[in-house]
Amino acid sequence: MPEGAATAVVVADTGPLHYLILIGHIAVLPRLFGTVAVPATVLGELGHPNAPPEVRVFVATPPRWLAAHANPIEPAPGLRRLDPGERDALAEALGAGLLLIDERAGTAAARGRGLETVGTVGLLGRAAEARLLDLAEAIAALRATNFRYRRELLDALLARHQGDDHGHG
Repeated sequence: MPEGAATAVVVADTGPLHYLILIGHIAVLPRLFGTVAVPATVLGELGHPNAPPEVRVFVATPPRWLAAHANPIEPAPGLRRLDPGERDALAEALGAGLLLIDERAGTAAARGRGLETVGTVGLLGRAAEARLLDLAEAIAALRATNFRYRRELLDALLARHQGDDHGHG
């Protein structure tokens, strides 16, 4: 396990994986957390025919650090309104330490159940703090995708890290 990584289980929804693959920084996850668990639904969403080719290639032969699990048999009460990937990731994360998720409804549902959550932008911040990537470069790459974000959120993250020597690790 990486130095400083939490021993609790980390579970990922589709969004953060999708965007980290697109911007070429998926390798920060095992360096930050060791193993990342995903329900089969999330792998299915990543491998969907409409997903970008680089995302489909990644999920066709997932790395060892990405631990796939069977989908929960029954969705947790109150989660049926979430999309299948969010619902299954949240159900798997119950009792886990951290859920990687971007969607607002899924984040709210997870936090309402006492789970810590972090999205793509937060992951970039953590990776920059660990000196695993150049934050300005990663955010520029993220802005070039269809990632939906509040401009002030990315600007604030860059401002916090500006002047810090957060290069590649």
